[in-house]
Amino acid sequence: MLARIVLAATLALTVTLAAVTGAAAQEPDLIFKKSTVWRALTPDDKLAVYGIDDPVVEGVACHYTTPERGGLSGTFGVAEEVSDISLSCRQVGPVTFKQKVGQGDVVFSERRSLIFKKMQIVRGCDAKRNTLVYMVYSDRPIEGSPKNSTSTVPLMPWGTAMPPRCGEWVK
Repeated sequence: MLARIVLAATLALTVTLAAVTGAAAQEPDLIFKKSTVWRALTPDDKLAVYGIDDPVVEGVACHYTTPERGGLSGTFGVAEEVSDISLSCRQVGPVTFKQKVGQGDVVFSERRSLIFKKMQIVRGCDAKRNTLVYMVYSDRPIEGSPKNSTSTVPLMPWGTAMPPRCGEWVK
């Protein structure tokens, strides 16, 4: 009995912390949605395209496409979303680093199920090619997820401004 109470309290704390920390993170910009599965009485399954700006590297934006479940479970926010997420990142202005970056730093994170799954976009630097590398993946604490997508952003001159060397900004 005590084990069940502890488990329930732990789950409640996890959900609360996820809600609090998720609120502080940047919200992605919804670009558009496209229905993929028609459902008669509940919302359709959709593909949704979102845009985010790298919070540490100005001048880089990423777009990702993710499936969103409809139906009753999707309506109530309890559907576990699949891990098929595509990613594309580009230089959209002169690149400047706000601070040092680590290899594999999280750029954006979002829950994909009530508790156990989240999608993350992480960043690294290929110093030899002066290219930022972004990867999106979803993870589960128990079994993980092999599905992922990668996008690269070669740092190029913008107008008269020469690009920084990403290797000089890695921790």
